[in-house]
Amino acid sequence: MPLSHDHIRTTVETYVARHPHEREQLGGLMDALDWPTDIASRSAFSGHITCSAIVVDPLGRVLHVLHLASGKVLAPGGHTEPEDESLAGAALRELHEETGIPPQAVMPWSGYETVPFDIDIHDIDARPDKGEPGHQHFDLRFLFRLHTATKVPVTLQKDEVGAIEWRSVDKVTSPTLREKLLKLTHAVEPEIANASALIYNDRGEYLLHLRDYFPGQIWEPGMWSLLGGGREPQDATLEHTVRRELDEEAGLHIADLTPFGVEEATDAAGATVSITIYAGRWNGDPRDLHLTEGVMLAWFAPADLHRLRIAPTTSDLVRRHAASLTAGTSHSAPQDAAASSDERRPASPRGTVPNVIGVHLYLERPDGTVLLGLRHPDSQFAPSTWHVLAGHCEQESAITCLIREAHEEAGLRIRPQDVELVHVVHLIDRAGDQPRMGLFFRAQTWAGEPELRKPGKCTQWKFWNPGALPDDLVPCTRVVFESIRAGRLYSETGWA
Repeated sequence: MPLSHDHIRTTVETYVARHPHEREQLGGLMDALDWPTDIASRSAFSGHITCSAIVVDPLGRVLHVLHLASGKVLAPGGHTEPEDESLAGAALRELHEETGIPPQAVMPWSGYETVPFDIDIHDIDARPDKGEPGHQHFDLRFLFRLHTATKVPVTLQKDEVGAIEWRSVDKVTSPTLREKLLKLTHAVEPEIANASALIYNDRGEYLLHLRDYFPGQIWEPGMWSLLGGGREPQDATLEHTVRRELDEEAGLHIADLTPFGVEEATDAAGATVSITIYAGRWNGDPRDLHLTEGVMLAWFAPADLHRLRIAPTTSDLVRRHAASLTAGTSHSAPQDAAASSDERRPASPRGTVPNVIGVHLYLERPDGTVLLGLRHPDSQFAPSTWHVLAGHCEQESAITCLIREAHEEAGLRIRPQDVELVHVVHLIDRAGDQPRMGLFFRAQTWAGEPELRKPGKCTQWKFWNPGALPDDLVPCTRVVFESIRAGRLYSETGWA
């Protein structure tokens, strides 16, 4: 039989041979291999096998899904089935069932065709409604590469998956998996070693770089191009490459850079070069930048590109991105490309800065008491002070962030449909500090009791009467609680 006990044992022992230092931490799985029970069966509540698909796209991002049952953001995966022909095949089946991505859209990572890339053991809570006691999952994680950077069809398994998300390697949820992937980053994008930035403003213009005219010495001499360059050994990912190049070439820092695609270009020797393109919005004046390479930087509307000495691939790239903005995918108020320069709106005010988005959990028991945590004395923010459970949004939606933080910090399980927004606070600590936007969400129902999962961040959880809050409470939290009790949806603190 394909998923025989021998097949599982051989797979696990091959993995342990590659990672002998993990044998001790995988002791529970090694012991299970000697049990008389079928550990491939989900009814083996002493512990059983699950399989996950770790899918990396050509941009180096890792696929995650929001599992509705647990509220966790994880790699797609699940239990084995009798029809599975192999453990890796079980991971591929789960990938297709949960996301709609067909098995032919991915390929096994070289060297990991039959051997897991990572193995994780984690506890599963009891589910009395299904007659399932608490048990362990032995999760075998198989590594795959997505064939293409273009979007693949996605059809979510609605009863189990709430959303999908592509995360950079440093944002992978599993610590052991993240560590292994970071060590693998030199091979994540072997065929792509260049990155460029497609920077646009609210007027629908694009920032172009006039290169030095040194024929034979630089690529595209004397032409208008995008800022960017080649990957260097210290760059963990291509996003690090493009950010480093922006800083080195122009002292430019963009808050949010989003992968737009992979382009093919031809270098001076006639060889084909793959370039990962990252898009980002910026509304500054290029004359204020410190340019270290090339002649100048300037804004151009897509309709003016025909007047420039510019590579056709670059011109096409700008026009395609502009078309996506006009279609409403990224740009809130597209400008008519044919409008003359004196008709365009002025740039955003000087000093425009990104605002940090934080999510906060307003957890209220039926008796009216609300949850607060006492922050660690060594905490960088508000040490030895009471505050709600909170965290900063990463490359994720606000509700996904809330669900993740609630589970990671306190072991609470919250479903997206049980969350409602109860307050928004716009705050700044001191003049010149980065502004923050705090979103406070109420969980109407949840599972679990607060537990200390990050003792280095929070030393105590306690439910408090809103009318008798502790004196050492984060000031903006007190303002928000008073606003919620008064039925106000919005407040501001710290602004003159």
